[in-house]
Amino acid sequence: MESLPDVAAMRAYADELRDMFRQIQDASLELHAKAREVQVTEKSRDGLVSVTVGARGELVRLDLDPRIYRRPDARHLADTITETTRRAVARARERVTEIFEPVIPRAEFEAHLDGDLEAAMNRLADRMEGRT
Repeated sequence: MESLPDVAAMRAYADELRDMFRQIQDASLELHAKAREVQVTEKSRDGLVSVTVGARGELVRLDLDPRIYRRPDARHLADTITETTRRAVARARERVTEIFEPVIPRAEFEAHLDGDLEAAMNRLADRMEGRT
C-alpha cells in the first residue's frame, strides 16, 4: 500500500512555491530585460566563422572571413557554421539560465527550456512527496 504524501511537507513545498513565485514576480521585469539582452558570439576553431545568437538562440549575425574562399569546401563551411552556432546557442542558454537561477531552480528552468513537461511535473511530484 502506497503511503500518502506528508501533508506538512506538501504545505511547506506550497509555501516555498508561493515564495518563489513572489520573487519571480518582483524580479521578473528586470530578469526578463537582462535575458532579452543576452547575445553570445562564438568563433569557429579555425577563426574563420563568427556567429552571434540572441537569448533564444536566434541567429543575430554571421561573419565569414574572406580566407574561407581559399579552400572552397561547402560541406566543411556548412559544418563549421552549424557547430559554431550550436556552441553559441549553448552559451546563450547557459547565460539565460544563470540570470533566472536566483529565482527558479536550475533543473526546473532547464526542463522548461527543453519543453520537457513530464520532467518538470516529476520534479514537482518528487518535491511534494518529500523525495528531494
